[in-house]
Amino acid sequence: MLHSSQPDANRILWCARSEASVASTTTVTTNGKPKMIAAWWHLAGFFAIIAWVTYSGYRAQQTGISGAATPAGQLGSHSEAYRFYLTSIGMDWLFFYYCWAGVHWKGGNLATLTGGRWPTWKQLATDIAIAIPFWIIWEATAYGVVYLVGLFGPAGSNAARSASDLLPKSAPEVLVWLLVCITAGFTEEIQSRGYLQQQLHAVTGSIVAAVILQGIIFGAQHSYQGWKQVVVIAALGILYGALAAWRRNLRANMIAHAWSDVWEGWLKQILFQ
Repeated sequence: MLHSSQPDANRILWCARSEASVASTTTVTTNGKPKMIAAWWHLAGFFAIIAWVTYSGYRAQQTGISGAATPAGQLGSHSEAYRFYLTSIGMDWLFFYYCWAGVHWKGGNLATLTGGRWPTWKQLATDIAIAIPFWIIWEATAYGVVYLVGLFGPAGSNAARSASDLLPKSAPEVLVWLLVCITAGFTEEIQSRGYLQQQLHAVTGSIVAAVILQGIIFGAQHSYQGWKQVVVIAALGILYGALAAWRRNLRANMIAHAWSDVWEGWLKQILFQ
């Protein structure tokens, strides 16, 4: 039997493509300031979409997600769960496409937004190992901020309709919910940390400012839920932004984000009911 000391050609090609993909995410700088990954008008459109999403949230709080009669204190009845899931998936992918299109018009690609794919299984394992303790910190932060904001303001001043009736209960609903979570983990990280954080970094010239601002904007999108939720979600958004800035990619972010949605929307209810 012949043994070759030559590495596998396909593996070399895979690694070369992966390295080129990651290299393409490096933003060209001018006088030490990163360039915008999409045009000014595109960033303005991004904020217009966020404003529309926030307004839609306010309307849903007033009328429910369908405008029809809903159970007291709920965004919708459980019979509307599938429509809610599929609408969420569709809207997330449309917003993702908007971000990708703006970067593409500027000469970038998907790697510009994500920081590149997993080049090896070892790298995937590394990102999972980072995502797990990050999620624990994320959960602790969420509980801590919820406790702190609960010390301020009168009880009931932060009331908002709940989505608890829309959470999955049957096996088919769980499968679709998992698709919702995976979609959110991928697309929402690209929207807020991949696109917005990089754009704000270019505008401000400071990664610290970009991380904080995108977190505040991320929280403000949920202002229809009350100011306490805005504070909590902004703090969590800043954590996500700090992780992305440290790792210089969104891989661990996507894992942690998708898992947190699975945990909060389904698994925690199963374990602690």
